[in-house]
Amino acid sequence: MSFNITPIVVALIGLLSTIITAVVIPYFKSKTTNAQRENIYFWVKLAVEAAEQIYNEGGQGTIKKKYVEKFLSDHGIALDADQLDAAIEAAVLEMKSELES
Repeated sequence: MSFNITPIVVALIGLLSTIITAVVIPYFKSKTTNAQRENIYFWVKLAVEAAEQIYNEGGQGTIKKKYVEKFLSDHGIALDADQLDAAIEAAVLEMKSELES
């Protein structure tokens, strides 16, 4: 007998997205100015786009994330793990929506 955990994983992803939206993003905004956020987001988006070009095969998400982390670190941008994840997800979502339009 096999047990399908897909619905559980989907629910957890939804829960994590809600937590990031409700807690992490407002916290991040409270600790930075609008100009700082725009600058950080510019560099995150640039790093994500570069990672997508360099590592264009499927299943390389971990390698792409490490590339983005190193790129940001090399440019003096320090984010905690939750902030980094939220910024990367926002950049990926924006990039995908730009490609679809």
